[in-house]
Amino acid sequence: MLGTYFYHQIIRKTIIGFGTLFNDIHIKHKNSSDGVISDLKVPVAYGPIQKFLAKVQQQEELNQPIAITLPRMSFEMTSISYDGSRKSGITQAFKTLDNGGKINKVYLPVPYNIGFQLSVLAKLNDDALQIVEQVLPFFQPSFNLTIDLLDSIGEKRDIPIVLDNIQFQDDYEGDFSSRRNLIYTFNFTAKTYLFGPLEDSTDSLIRKAQVDMYTTTDINTAKRELRYTVTPDPIDAEPYEDYGFNESIEQFFDGREYSPTQQQDI
Repeated sequence: MLGTYFYHQIIRKTIIGFGTLFNDIHIKHKNSSDGVISDLKVPVAYGPIQKFLAKVQQQEELNQPIAITLPRMSFEMTSISYDGSRKSGITQAFKTLDNGGKINKVYLPVPYNIGFQLSVLAKLNDDALQIVEQVLPFFQPSFNLTIDLLDSIGEKRDIPIVLDNIQFQDDYEGDFSSRRNLIYTFNFTAKTYLFGPLEDSTDSLIRKAQVDMYTTTDINTAKRELRYTVTPDPIDAEPYEDYGFNESIEQFFDGREYSPTQQQDI
């Protein structure tokens, strides 16, 4: 089983989907008459907050001609762990039909939790608070994000993004010419699913369904039996073809058939 190559890009899609949630946040600065004098879209990038803090510390003097733009946001994946509370049957599988008529089988996914950390870095506290208030109301404590986990079979799922906690840090040190760093840190958990490899199940099509009904719960002592059978017509029909069904009913008494087979097309 191990060694079969497959890559559904599920973790990558989850990271991209998480970052997309925060890529359209704006802050506004107003004058004394409540008029908007600036409207800034807050940039968001993937990476640890220490990376951006290092840039600020290297250019901490406010009279430098070029400095890192604040406010800004950064996010990164911090952990991944198995979630046993959402476990399903490991042997259960479902089949899908792709556009080319090929039947693919895949086992039910494995639940995993992916931890994310979103950091808001700002110079002014009002700028940071504007960002915080545009984030918090959507998490009560979770926000469902729809992700196309397996685009080859059209498997889309709502992935809950849970806000775990918020932390605040003020990195103001030095004299008045040094840059002040306000940092709000949000910790999230994305409850996603990981799928295994897709298997071609064309050769394992079910072409006959049979139901045996008995007069008692003990099939060994039952005197009467009714057998209901359904097969496709034609028997070698493929799932993407136009076909019908053959239905047959057989009755048995003491293990012997005592009525002819009744067969009809439906």
